[in-house]
Amino acid sequence: MGKKYIKTLILCLFINSWFIATAMGAIEPKAGEVQERLRVRIETERQAETFTCRDELLCGIAILPQFYKRRDFNPVWIQTDKSFIMAHSLMQAIHSARQEGLRPMDYHTSNLEWLLKEIRRQRARNEAVDPELLVDLELLLTDAFLLLGSHLLAGRVNPETIHTKWQVFNPEADLGNILLTAIDTKQIEGALASLGPPHPGYHALKKTLRHYRKIESSGGWPTLPGGLHWQRGAHDARLSLLRRRLALSGDLNPSRSRYAYFFDGTLEAAVRRFQYRHGLKQNGKIDDRTLQTLNVPAARRVRQIELNLERWRWIPHELGRRYILVNIADFKLSVIESGKTVLVMRVVVGRNYRRTPVLSEKMKYLVINPSWNIPVKIAVEDFLPKIRRKPDYLQHRQIKVYKNWRHGAPEIDPQTVDWSQVQKDNFYFKFQKQPGPYNDLGRIKFMFPNKYAIYLHDTPTRKLFRQSARGFSSGCIRVEKPIELAQYLLQDNSQWTRAQILKTIDNGETKSVRVRHQIPVHLLYWTAWVDSQGTLHFRDDIYGRDAPLDRALKEKPLRVLKTALNERQILR
Repeated sequence: MGKKYIKTLILCLFINSWFIATAMGAIEPKAGEVQERLRVRIETERQAETFTCRDELLCGIAILPQFYKRRDFNPVWIQTDKSFIMAHSLMQAIHSARQEGLRPMDYHTSNLEWLLKEIRRQRARNEAVDPELLVDLELLLTDAFLLLGSHLLAGRVNPETIHTKWQVFNPEADLGNILLTAIDTKQIEGALASLGPPHPGYHALKKTLRHYRKIESSGGWPTLPGGLHWQRGAHDARLSLLRRRLALSGDLNPSRSRYAYFFDGTLEAAVRRFQYRHGLKQNGKIDDRTLQTLNVPAARRVRQIELNLERWRWIPHELGRRYILVNIADFKLSVIESGKTVLVMRVVVGRNYRRTPVLSEKMKYLVINPSWNIPVKIAVEDFLPKIRRKPDYLQHRQIKVYKNWRHGAPEIDPQTVDWSQVQKDNFYFKFQKQPGPYNDLGRIKFMFPNKYAIYLHDTPTRKLFRQSARGFSSGCIRVEKPIELAQYLLQDNSQWTRAQILKTIDNGETKSVRVRHQIPVHLLYWTAWVDSQGTLHFRDDIYGRDAPLDRALKEKPLRVLKTALNERQILR
């Protein structure tokens, strides 16, 4: 009796499903109707300056018409998928974009959710499904995929629109084909995930974003009173606040804190760890600078992580098996080989008004005992006022003057020039400082040709490396260990051993040496990152770049896909 009942129930369910499907089929738009309406809508809208759908601006105004024309205007989301499984997968990916530091609301979520709900409602009531709703759904889904895909691939913001001296990386990807493949394989979320940065550092930073958001949502960490100056041995009831603050950020293990009101060795070690992670002087004391950094709210650190996730999306997906990485905000150079750091050194970067640019190029050669051809901007702005005050300034600095920048231009006596009459507009001279121990470039410069004329170089001013904040240059990067870096770059050239490099320096001979296996150089700007040991670091925004990026990320997406992509690269 039980088996017969089950069989009957299954049969009834099958028949019922067939009737529902038949009814739904009868009230769906006729074959080709959505296709034709889609064609009319696109051809009408493309004549306008903007492309809107349900009062929402579509960002793919230059892309959607090509995409659908290539398909003869056949829909991709609603053609065979009446259950909208792929649409729901996209919605899931959109909501997951928050984990990338992006805003789901930027990808038509409100309209998409309403459309899916309304179409389901019409079908459930056996009402005729409005074909215009299906067209709206189709367009918004495609635009959302292209928009989110482009943001994951190359960033939501084009850095050139908010920063000067920022070289854009333009990845190539046919997002139209990627979308079609994702639909066919039912891998919408996987396809979008594959477009994001593949770097372990990016994914590690995403993990810290989740953790810091939990801290923020739980009320953040306590604010310490101003004017505190604590060090090991101090007794203060307020030290319990410091312990709680450091425990929340992972710098102190609460289980090892026995005396809440006593500044013991365990607390001192936690303070040193905090200072290390924030680029502060590691003295283990609560001084003014450390106190100020401790009191930065958790919400601001969350936003700082989000901003730097965006910066990860601006860099090449392939950094190289071995490469040189300079984090400008950290004043540090690292040589990475097969994912491991093999050489680290401090650097001096550009002042705020002569910022070191962000770029990626290849190291091609180095120059031992270089002369310094002083850029015109520096000669006019820095040297000319000093020459007017002190006529023998150039001779004192051992700087030669040439008539102009042409090859073979004659050297002239600076005393024969009336420098009071020389201005920016009539400055044709070439200033050159000769090689030697007092040359501003030191004894070696490292060349990776780029449009900004930026390079790495030695420096005779060694004391600057002892400063914690090292923004003193005119844009080029001074390195702490030039001999070690040269030795690494020339390690596959047996003629250029460390001894030979030092001998050439001592001889004073200017020598250019080719780097046989060119190595990528990445000058980056990170104010938050996770190192290879999994430690989260924060740094001061020395160039004030976080604020404009924060504002740009809060704006609505632009009319077209103005990321680092262009139309040719999105849809070929």
